[in-house]
Amino acid sequence: MTKTLDPNSLTPKATPISVGPDAEADYRVVRQTLERITLSWREQPSLEQLAKEAGLQPIQLQRVFSRWAGLTPKQFLQAITLDYAKALLRDSASVLDASYEVGLSGSSRLHDLFVTHEAMTPGAYRGRGTGLTVFYGFHPCPFGQVLLMVTDKGLAGLAFADPGEETS
Repeated sequence: MTKTLDPNSLTPKATPISVGPDAEADYRVVRQTLERITLSWREQPSLEQLAKEAGLQPIQLQRVFSRWAGLTPKQFLQAITLDYAKALLRDSASVLDASYEVGLSGSSRLHDLFVTHEAMTPGAYRGRGTGLTVFYGFHPCPFGQVLLMVTDKGLAGLAFADPGEETS
């Protein structure tokens, strides 16, 4: 079943970011949290730990961080973890070794992270996609032509094409 996409449904209702003392406090919290995650991502700090260090409740930190950074603290932590895991796998680490090296409790956590964000298993990534089928196609969307790339695990990539550049 297909449905026409309403472009207005894609635009979230923006919440303006204030300026002044509240904004300064928010900035300090987000900066501190970004720094903490960047420096200690291997420890996989929880939202509760990060919030306690920031002097906020977890839901408050989640909201402030998301409003200013555009993603949640967990999503930021996952991105850093995934990037490092990819580097390890490119350098021939085993999936299990990479899992432990990035601070995860086992290869199933790394598997979930890869499938969610890359639409492939860490083993397929390590093998540089050998045997992996990526389906792709150009499709119209409210922003012009979009190139969608999918595997049997989900969306693997998305790119926008300038008119007439679809085959380049």
